[in-house]
Amino acid sequence: MAANLLIVESPAKAKTIKKYLGADFEVLASYGHVRGLVRKDGSVDVDNDFAMKYQVIARNSKHVDAIAKAVKDADNVYLATDPDREGEAISWHILEILKGKRLTVNKTIRRVVFHEITQSAVKDAVANPRDIASDLVNAQQARSALDYLVGFNLSPLLWRKIRQGLSAGRVQSPALRLICERELEIRAFQSQEYWSIHLDSHKSRTRFSAKLFQYQGKKLEQFDINNDVRHSEVLASLNGHPANVVQVEKKRKSRSPVAPFTTSTMLQEAGRKLGLTADRTTRAAQQLYEGIDIGSGPVGLITYMRTDSVALAAEAVTEIRHYISKNFEADSLPAQPVQYKNKAKNAQEAHEAIRPTSIFRTPEAMKGFLTPDQFKLYEMIWKRTVSSQMAPARFDVTSVDIEVGSGNLFRASGQVLTFAGFMAVYLEDEDDAEDEDNARLPVLEQGDVLPVDRLYGDQHFTQPPPRYTEASLIKALEEFGIGRPSTYPSIITTLKDREYVLVDKKRLTPTDTGEVVNKFLTEHFTQYVDYHFTAKLEDKLDEISNGDRDWIPVMQEFWKGFHKQVEEKKNLTRAEVTHEALDEACPKCGKQLTIRFGKRGRFVGCSGYPECDYTRNLNGNAEEEEVEPSLVEGRICPKCGGGMVLKNGPYGKFVGCANYPTCKHIEPLEKPKDTGVTCPECNKGTLIERKSRYGKLFYSCNTYPACKYATWNPPLAEACPQCKWPILTLKTTKRRGTEKVCPQKECGYSEVVTPPEPKA
Repeated sequence: MAANLLIVESPAKAKTIKKYLGADFEVLASYGHVRGLVRKDGSVDVDNDFAMKYQVIARNSKHVDAIAKAVKDADNVYLATDPDREGEAISWHILEILKGKRLTVNKTIRRVVFHEITQSAVKDAVANPRDIASDLVNAQQARSALDYLVGFNLSPLLWRKIRQGLSAGRVQSPALRLICERELEIRAFQSQEYWSIHLDSHKSRTRFSAKLFQYQGKKLEQFDINNDVRHSEVLASLNGHPANVVQVEKKRKSRSPVAPFTTSTMLQEAGRKLGLTADRTTRAAQQLYEGIDIGSGPVGLITYMRTDSVALAAEAVTEIRHYISKNFEADSLPAQPVQYKNKAKNAQEAHEAIRPTSIFRTPEAMKGFLTPDQFKLYEMIWKRTVSSQMAPARFDVTSVDIEVGSGNLFRASGQVLTFAGFMAVYLEDEDDAEDEDNARLPVLEQGDVLPVDRLYGDQHFTQPPPRYTEASLIKALEEFGIGRPSTYPSIITTLKDREYVLVDKKRLTPTDTGEVVNKFLTEHFTQYVDYHFTAKLEDKLDEISNGDRDWIPVMQEFWKGFHKQVEEKKNLTRAEVTHEALDEACPKCGKQLTIRFGKRGRFVGCSGYPECDYTRNLNGNAEEEEVEPSLVEGRICPKCGGGMVLKNGPYGKFVGCANYPTCKHIEPLEKPKDTGVTCPECNKGTLIERKSRYGKLFYSCNTYPACKYATWNPPLAEACPQCKWPILTLKTTKRRGTEKVCPQKECGYSEVVTPPEPKA
């Protein structure tokens, strides 16, 4: 056994680092967190300085045992978990476990930190170890305790007042509030009509358009022309007049590159430019950081991906500038390195921005070793990093004012890129951005008389604010100071997993459950979902990590107010939380109608329930709801033989047994496609094609719920030649083409049917 033991978080990282350190070192992985708070009430002792009860995480106990066994034979132990608060806390937990097993006697146990997994960075870190930073550990403990106290006190309230299985989180709840408030804005939005007036003209063979911005000597405001009648009047007054160029303004402008990626900007840009979710982006970035086998063994391709710094190491800047000077025209390299300042408050200056570990590992050179997600992300990081040290792009901008009749001015604008600069490599995308006016104009001079090819108006309607995408939500969270780089993906994942939000066309839409939970929290725990309160708490955690504040007073201040609020709200009735009165009388009994929350979401019901059972869909009306359900021809209930009727539920239309509630059988509106493949689990039913709630196809037994067997890939009535499982499935990927694969994960059998298309 080697005399030196180095402990990291992931096995992929361990494999990469082992190559750098050689035979004198054993490198083991903790597989992430090794200890967690005991998942029961009282694990944070609020009466004893918030002392915490930890236990070894069951799934990682075997890895902890392997580490303990290796420590016995090692003289020097290096704790090399990730270079952030969470990584610092994992190192501390490992040390505490070793102390508890009495394995630290006569051992040198030190902390080492590196921000990129390269040979020089790893060896330099091992040569310069330090002690565990207690301030960082305390900040992480405080975060864990806060999240635990919020979750274990608010969640039971949600169970009692709304529905079992719900949860509330210290950071996820303000994020849910953002999404719900945007939805309320959209519902309250009143669209307004307005018109824009345009002139089409040309000079020589170049056609262009101009827009009316001044009418009868007065600058036009957005709603000055707000209906068809007014639009026709303006057009009539303009017709018949010549178009004279009265002013030509030419100027030069430049556009500077954007800073290298932080975690937040990387997640946003990967969503906008690559269509990747925050979770997929994080996973691909983690793999690029931990190490990819590029033929000569695993190499870390990017620096640490959880950072809010935009700084680049001096040696990295030197390498990037050298690459630019060799591969681009001379003007592309600025005289001095470009410096960027952090916008994020309390950004960790010791960290770097996300960048390639070597700019000479170009995306094309790495492509053959990377998965599609890894390649797209690596290419984006590489291009952004190179462009950040390049010269600004330069444009010639022309603005032309054209008079049609006295006091009526149209303006045409255009720009020509005269020097690409950084834009030769990379251009940042924006959320919901309007197209920039890049029209090319002919050479126009003051006094030119232009032909009026066409005068016309365009009708417009103001649009409501767009729903959040994952990218725009992360941007909003960062602007408010809610959460930190490592928490953004988990916030979004939690909201989706709890079914508080749904993703529709890449937009986050709150569900009925999400809106009811948000209403409860904003009305009864206003302070704790307040954006500024959450941000200030994050600032206090940063101050703890910097050694500027003690963590226990922060916990005491939070707990005193929060606990009092929880106790006060325990007396709320469920109706107070889930019912919302409507200014409408029940058509059956005359009592007030209310919006209520049930198993299938929100609906309108009578406040006189159970004496009056009137209900209707939230978006429908009483007349529609009282229509007798119509029978669906050719559909018979397989359970009782009754007819099947068309019904409407929270997820759309479906058919159900006419004998409901005696028989509760339901089916999709469209009869599922039967593959004819016998279910391999029950051998009774056949596998039919179904759609998940999010529209993804899968295949499951038609005897469900008696048999719950399901698979994502299309089934084939062929037994696996390796494990003899009764079916194979057909799987298609860009990397491997179409294959027959065994659905039994432990088998791993695959056979290529159609190879992937050759790369261009």
